Amino acid sequence: MVQRTYPTAIQRVGGLALILPPDQAAELEPDRVLDRIDGLLLAGGADVDPASYGAERHSATTVTWPERDRFEIALARRAIERGMPVLGACRGMEILNIALGGTLHQHLPELTRSDIHRHTPGVFGDHEVRLEPSSLAANAVGAERAMVKSHHHQGIAELGRGLAATGWSTEDKLVEAVELPGEPYVLGVLWHPEEDGASRVIASLVHAARTKAQA
Repeated sequence: MVQRTYPTAIQRVGGLALILPPDQAAELEPDRVLDRIDGLLLAGGADVDPASYGAERHSATTVTWPERDRFEIALARRAIERGMPVLGACRGMEILNIALGGTLHQHLPELTRSDIHRHTPGVFGDHEVRLEPSSLAANAVGAERAMVKSHHHQGIAELGRGLAATGWSTEDKLVEAVELPGEPYVLGVLWHPEEDGASRVIASLVHAARTKAQA
């Protein structure tokens, strides 16, 4: 059974988190959702449908959820246009990349010759990432190197328009963090900060959303 997780929004009322299921009307008019929130978190979950970025399906790409892909891509694009803080985690980083015209490697073991990012089904693995000094990623993490938790087999191929890679796995050099220079807060990380109680990454999104709302 595949657990279906949804994009999360930081609501302006009391700093609450809203869970947003796919909504076809909001997919066509994303401002219906974005008018009510201050920050957008694109969460982890199923593989992204390769049709979302014009690719053929790899045999290792299994369960996909195209309606979720369309909804999140629409939200991400419009949120960036509005200057809203956006954080993509794992699949969410992949969605952020696709929203800006990028593509994915559908099965990383064929590229890296290892499976350190998903070594055991159902278990989050630990590995180290290196982050560009003074980058948004390094500031969000609070360090230039960190151990992170991951569970994925897809990753960035071609970077989306304007995105810069600012984090890499120290073992296989896989891109682990991306951001959009010139924007106050648009960040993608290929790991799961919610699985690490000491992580500051999601708190950095909340801070960015609060700062924008107060401004």
